[in-house]
Amino acid sequence: MILSGKEIINRQGKDIIIDPFDENQVNPNSYNLRLHNELLKYDSPILDMKKENSGTKIIIPEEGLLLESNKLYLGRTIEYTETNNFIPMLEGRSSVGRLGLFVHITAGFGDVGFKGYWTLEIFCVQPVKIYPGIEICQIFYHSIDGDYDSYEGGKYQANKDIQTSMLYKDFDKK
Repeated sequence: MILSGKEIINRQGKDIIIDPFDENQVNPNSYNLRLHNELLKYDSPILDMKKENSGTKIIIPEEGLLLESNKLYLGRTIEYTETNNFIPMLEGRSSVGRLGLFVHITAGFGDVGFKGYWTLEIFCVQPVKIYPGIEICQIFYHSIDGDYDSYEGGKYQANKDIQTSMLYKDFDKK
């Protein structure tokens, strides 16, 4: 089951926290999240899964920023979210996708109990100009069936900023 927009409003401040929250961003079964004015671009053209990969911040000016095709940019949402008793999911908006802009590549599945800002994996098919504050993606909520453990820790919990991949930490477990 996916929550309706009206149910997202009903649960705001309880099972679901979206901050800041604006009812104008509610859809029939999702909520639009906006793009923060910062991006991060990896410093090296070759990334290594076993190492921490550094990046450089880029500010998106009010007049927009032209993204290059075939480059990965990391961004984040303006909105901070917390989700309890539901599974948060993230999808790009269709209007954004129709410009050839991928917003989350593969990481649209959240964990019940997630708290933080969403890091967006942004990739464009052809050059596209983006703007800060644009409603770039939408969050929606699935019910969870059965007993579960809430996501309490982990690499990305309670983040405050754009996060590069922390896959390298998984290699330390072995």
